[in-house]
Amino acid sequence: MKKLRVGSLILISMLTVHTVTQGQQVNSFTVQQAYDYAKQNSVQVKNALLDILIQKQTNRDVTSIALPQISGSAGVTYNIDIPVQVIPDFISPSTYKVLIDEGVKNGSGQTVTYPAGGFGSLPFQFGTAWNANVGVTLSQIVFDGQVFIALKARDGTIEFSKRMAEITEENIKANVYKIYYQLVAGKIQIELLDSNITRLEKLKHDVQVMYDNGFTERVDIDKLAVQLANLQTEKVKANTLITNGYTGLKVLMGMPVKDSLVLTDKLNDDQVKEGVLEAGQFNYTDRSDYRFMEVTNMLNGLNVRRYKLSQIPSFALVGSYSKQAQRDKFDFFGKGDWFTSSFLGLQMKVPIFNGFALKARTQKARLELKKTQNQTEALKISIDAEIANAKNNFVAAIASMDFQKKNMALAEKVYNQTKKKYEIGTGSATEINTAQLDLKTAQTNYISALSEAIIAKVDFLKATGKL
Repeated sequence: MKKLRVGSLILISMLTVHTVTQGQQVNSFTVQQAYDYAKQNSVQVKNALLDILIQKQTNRDVTSIALPQISGSAGVTYNIDIPVQVIPDFISPSTYKVLIDEGVKNGSGQTVTYPAGGFGSLPFQFGTAWNANVGVTLSQIVFDGQVFIALKARDGTIEFSKRMAEITEENIKANVYKIYYQLVAGKIQIELLDSNITRLEKLKHDVQVMYDNGFTERVDIDKLAVQLANLQTEKVKANTLITNGYTGLKVLMGMPVKDSLVLTDKLNDDQVKEGVLEAGQFNYTDRSDYRFMEVTNMLNGLNVRRYKLSQIPSFALVGSYSKQAQRDKFDFFGKGDWFTSSFLGLQMKVPIFNGFALKARTQKARLELKKTQNQTEALKISIDAEIANAKNNFVAAIASMDFQKKNMALAEKVYNQTKKKYEIGTGSATEINTAQLDLKTAQTNYISALSEAIIAKVDFLKATGKL
């Protein structure tokens, strides 16, 4: 539609859904209240805040690595076939030695001698049919460079999630402000359309009287009827667009579409211009996306340190205590011995060679850090350009709004003068029709300039981190 910018139409249309009319709840909001509601109910903001809670649980998981790890175990084994071990025959050599020493002869009358093929092996079953064991193991990291860095990065990861949430909230706020004030401007547009319709209906009535008295032609009435129909059609379209805009704003805020939304803020020229360009000195840290990049650089720096520290030895305290029992029958809870096994030790792991994988990972981490540092510098340039453009656009929008407001007042003055001339017979129908169209065009241009000015204001505040 002509009254609102094309980009604004797209923004509103993308958020439009079907309206539900049952069970309405009336909400009267200022623009700040609308944003506060969106912070509490917008799905995007809710999920961003949930990401912070998720990261906190992830950090608890990381912290657990540095705490003692204790585990218990218990098991029962039934050996269907007891394992067999084959060992060298240690009995026969002793027996033969005694026989040989005594000079014993075999059945053939010959002295016994050692077998030519040796004595072979003897099979023995080792173990019992039933075995049981219970035990507990302990491990405690004494020093590990990677775990140390992971613990140090916990606050940074929480900050990372918070910065992401800030960016989400800022984008939601900018869109809420833009749509809110576009809808307020839309109400002004409807008021102007109503004024034009009322003015045109009165003019049509006056021309009808003049026609009835033979002072004008029928075509003058028909021209006014056409203009009046066009204005009424335009009002229907404007109301439809505004209704859809309200629906879109509700969706953005996370409000049920069936609820009623009333916008209580007003919009005027002074409000749009109020103190924006005197926002004060700008710092890059005012921008949430710059703070996000700072945290990213910090985390990437810690990632480089993590790989560096992984090259030094790590130490861990380990221990175990267990009880074992062997039975021929399943009677572990009866009489019988349980044998104890326990140990306590200090383990050291020394990285020696891993196929240059660690070197590649360390270099990759350095490059990723350099990449985000480059992105931070590029962001500074982008922010400077964004602020400069936003400021120029806002100044131009204010100038255009002031010009269009004066032009609208002048067009209304011209219309009133032309109407008086027409009423006393010194003006023509063409002149008054032209004056009416010029007034409507001036009003259209003013509403468009007002809408563009409020959007330019939001963009400027967002660019400077003051929104």
